[in-house]
Amino acid sequence: MATNPRRTWMLTLLVASVWINYIDRGTLSIAGPYLAPELGLSATLMGNLHAAFFWSYSVCMLLGGWLVDRYPVRWIYGAGFAVWTLATLAAGFARGFETIFALRVLLGIGQAVAFPSYSKVLSTQFAEDRRGFVNALVDTGTKAGPALGALVGGFLVAWLGWRGLFIVLGAAGLLWLPAWLRVAPDTAAAVQRPPVPAVVAGMLGSRAGWGTCLGLFFFNYVFYFLLTWFPGYLVMERGFTARQMGVFSAIPFMAMALASLLCGPLSDRLIRRGIPAGAVRRGFLIAGLLTATLFLPFGASPDIRLSIGCVVGTCLGIGIATSNLWALTMTLAGPRAAGTWTGIQNGIGNLGGVVAPIVTGRIYDATHSFAIAFTVAAASLVLAALAYSVLLGPSRPMNWRFEDPSAV
Repeated sequence: MATNPRRTWMLTLLVASVWINYIDRGTLSIAGPYLAPELGLSATLMGNLHAAFFWSYSVCMLLGGWLVDRYPVRWIYGAGFAVWTLATLAAGFARGFETIFALRVLLGIGQAVAFPSYSKVLSTQFAEDRRGFVNALVDTGTKAGPALGALVGGFLVAWLGWRGLFIVLGAAGLLWLPAWLRVAPDTAAAVQRPPVPAVVAGMLGSRAGWGTCLGLFFFNYVFYFLLTWFPGYLVMERGFTARQMGVFSAIPFMAMALASLLCGPLSDRLIRRGIPAGAVRRGFLIAGLLTATLFLPFGASPDIRLSIGCVVGTCLGIGIATSNLWALTMTLAGPRAAGTWTGIQNGIGNLGGVVAPIVTGRIYDATHSFAIAFTVAAASLVLAALAYSVLLGPSRPMNWRFEDPSAV
């Protein structure tokens, strides 16, 4: 597809929104070591707060995918964005566990339309042999967002306290919304849509559906273990200051973003040379997961330099994998079902985000150490690699069969 200024602006804003998405998602991780003592919260209760987001996010994902496939993404994504940024801002005024819990649930509801929106826009606006690059740009935001959030958040907490962190980031995010409403594409009538039951039946009746969902579940356990608890690990176990925590939390996620940004265009180049898209996407996924598996077991090393180095190595592997994770989903689902498939896959996959912070919090309360938590996360990486290498099977586009193209 030829590029044009409107599409360029649309992609720029979409990528920027992913940065905002993951900055807002990670605010509790940055604020947690300071919020918890003020409000008298244990590590177990903090784990429950982290998980509150993922409960609503996962449950609402199928609805988000249906909405994105049925209505213009401009308005669906815009509404979700407004909900989650206002929830972030309001957290700065919270006075107790219950209020923050409710706002994290609201954050999850707002962000439930995000990944279905990304998939719908990219699958309808960009050709297959360009999706590795554009998905890598989007994926960079999922990694660089937490990095920037940790870096800026550490300084904001040191300067304004944890309440100021939520207020500043929530208010700043709202500046994005008017520009999006101006340039967002109209995707409602862009492609024919199979009925939602057909997509669900097709996914649950195929190896590809189960492979992508379970693979994402085990992958997300690791990703959200790092996103929700790595900053706390640096403060609670290593004794880092807020500024040190911000800097050293950012480094692994920047490595993740760099690996994704390099591997996305490389995968497109291989596809243009004639290698099947599904094989390329799957190959990058498996290679990245295996690379990450080599490093993560040593993340809790007593040597802090080795510990951080191994977490960086883990994140490089994760970046290699995620450069093609969602591009593979688009290959399998096709433009007609990208939003719904993404909603189902992300809904099941993000249950890993429910489990990881709760399990980690309970492990820390029981042992006062993160060593076992790192081991459990490494085991989850092995299961993710097995899901994508053994369970997924041939990575070919689904052949959707339906009678009523307008049915949803």
